[in-house]
Amino acid sequence: MIVYATHKGGRYLPMEESLKEQPEGRRGLYVNLTNRCNCACTFCLRQMKKMAEQSSLWLKREPTVEEVEAELDGVPWKYVKEVVFCGFGEPTERLEALIALLRYVKGMHPDIPTRVNTNGLGELEHGRVFASEFAGILDTVSISLNASNAARYLALTRAKFGEKSYEAMLAFAQHCKPYVPNVVLTIVDKVEGPDEIEKCRKICADRGLTLRVRAYEDS
Repeated sequence: MIVYATHKGGRYLPMEESLKEQPEGRRGLYVNLTNRCNCACTFCLRQMKKMAEQSSLWLKREPTVEEVEAELDGVPWKYVKEVVFCGFGEPTERLEALIALLRYVKGMHPDIPTRVNTNGLGELEHGRVFASEFAGILDTVSISLNASNAARYLALTRAKFGEKSYEAMLAFAQHCKPYVPNVVLTIVDKVEGPDEIEKCRKICADRGLTLRVRAYEDS
């Protein structure tokens, strides 16, 4: 599934089915671009291969930009409150497509907020700083902080770039600040305890960033 809404119980529904279940009100519209990811987080559902392949989010092939645009064109936009680039994979793995589609959404619906959920390792993946390309097309970037230090981060994420991934992720957050109005770092509850979460709060406060503790999804 390329374009979907989320519902209670960890369910992902096409907009048509979402509106049948919830006929009124606006909701987040999620865009799924890839299964690929440069992390293998211990708490991520994608590590359960059978579950991943059976999920409605698992892509048999990556959609083209034109295919995603066609899906977006068919969305009843009066029911959309935000467009979120997320899914089973890491959206910045397809950086050019991501930026093209952010431009498309903002060009067609300039008043709808946009968000990218990312592990923040795109600069390592692509070997360049690209945050300036988000200017004017991205309202919020949500970056997975996951831990208060590089060793713990690597143990949780198993990022393919090793321990340098942690500082690179924090640097990406700093690079985004001049260009993206809302830069949010996240940590998952039930994965880390209160002491670790407080350490993460301090890291964010010291850098002028916002921390959000997000709920662990086990289904």
